[in-house]
Amino acid sequence: MARASAAKLKAARFSPMERGAYRVRAATSGADVAAAQRLRALCFGLADSVDIDAIDARALHVLIEDRTSGALVCCYRLLPLNGAELPQSYAAQYYELSALQGYEGLMMELGRFCVHPDRSDPDILRLAWAAMTEVVDRCGVQMLFGCSSFAGVETAQYLDAFAMLKARHLAPKRWLPRVKAPDVFRFAARLRRKPDAKAAMRGMPPLLRTYLMMGGWVSDHAVVDHQMNTLHVFTGLEIGAIPAARKRLLRALV
Repeated sequence: MARASAAKLKAARFSPMERGAYRVRAATSGADVAAAQRLRALCFGLADSVDIDAIDARALHVLIEDRTSGALVCCYRLLPLNGAELPQSYAAQYYELSALQGYEGLMMELGRFCVHPDRSDPDILRLAWAAMTEVVDRCGVQMLFGCSSFAGVETAQYLDAFAMLKARHLAPKRWLPRVKAPDVFRFAARLRRKPDAKAAMRGMPPLLRTYLMMGGWVSDHAVVDHQMNTLHVFTGLEIGAIPAARKRLLRALV
């Protein structure tokens, strides 16, 4: 990693905070990161008991735990990057991102976001975004990006969701990721249906739904990832485009 972004990662810290039954904190040890890797493997249905890749060693890992039991219920990782460093991102394995390499502000990749399948308390997502907001503010991040995943690799159940993405949420042409992965679903080119709004929102993953509520946008195709058993779209969010009222909500816990 370039020296500038490594310095930004060192500054990417946030204050531990609590809401309801949960607390959020940064990983501080190898054991913390290993716990996140085990939760990721569980959530992604991997045969291995842990999910590990090279980016883990370069990222800030965020953990949300049950305050009573200490059980890990949610995790994700953050990696600050400038445009020249985009090829080092996880998303660059699957998307051709040369258009975004000209972006002048600091970017941050949000990756491996997962919530334990037995937990659905909205306080978990609220804490996750509160911690992320503090990191974004401290580091001066101007764009947040990552891969938003739909469970499974069959597109039929998500056609209304993809039609909604095509109709309302495609990336600006100047930032549009191009096809790189060998197996993709080109929903923007193929779909001609008018989306059913209720069915579309039911099909949207919670993380992607939150991105979109804040003004986020997506690639014009989904990657069919058989290894992770997901369909995912590149997702970007320009911090300056988030509505003021939404920013106040995000910062309410900070």
